[in-house]
Amino acid sequence: MTREAVAHYWRTLTNQGARQRENDADRGGRAAVTGGKQMDGFCKVVRKLLEDNGIRGSQIFLDSKLELPGYFRPTKNWDMLVIHNGTLLAAMEFKSQKGPSFGNNFNNRTEEAIGTSHDLWTAYREGAFGDSLRPWLGWVMLLEDCPKSTAPVSVSEPHFPVFPEFRGASYAKRYELLLRKMVREKLYDAATLLMASAEGGIQGDYREPAEDLIMKRFLAGLGGHVTAYIAEK
Repeated sequence: MTREAVAHYWRTLTNQGARQRENDADRGGRAAVTGGKQMDGFCKVVRKLLEDNGIRGSQIFLDSKLELPGYFRPTKNWDMLVIHNGTLLAAMEFKSQKGPSFGNNFNNRTEEAIGTSHDLWTAYREGAFGDSLRPWLGWVMLLEDCPKSTAPVSVSEPHFPVFPEFRGASYAKRYELLLRKMVREKLYDAATLLMASAEGGIQGDYREPAEDLIMKRFLAGLGGHVTAYIAEK
């Protein structure tokens, strides 16, 4: 099913770009950003896992009612929520990035990912979700596999040295480090990094550059969390 999700992403981008060029509404790479729905295939993979583990479809929110209260802002719209009898079971984000602007987009995505989790956990600490158990947070990232995403990137160190793992790290490696560190710091319970080229991706071809950030582990963690909750009810 992951192969189908990857293929859906690239097919959707291709179709959106063609339609927008025909309508002359967008130009260049912007067509890959404004269309939406590219990551729906991954949402379907997760939805099936949830339903197989006893969660009803009406308890899975994908298209509407995606707001959760925040601490530093009134609300945040998540890509998927799982709410069972008033209990927030899980909240997930499904993000992607393709070229050519990897630098600015990586920084924006990093700030978004860290800020989103910090806001939720602070709201949770302050009782925003009632007496809910600790929710499960997940982040799925699909990155274009291309020379610009895999080439070494220099860093500027005018005052203090950066951590050594960032020296010469490509944007793909930077995403790997980001996701791994967010899980280790318990900002998220699981994260996944998948990479696919435009040519192979449309056929469903992809790779997972880090063993600890694979989709199978992500799904296993979510499934275990949901199964344990349902068993107690």
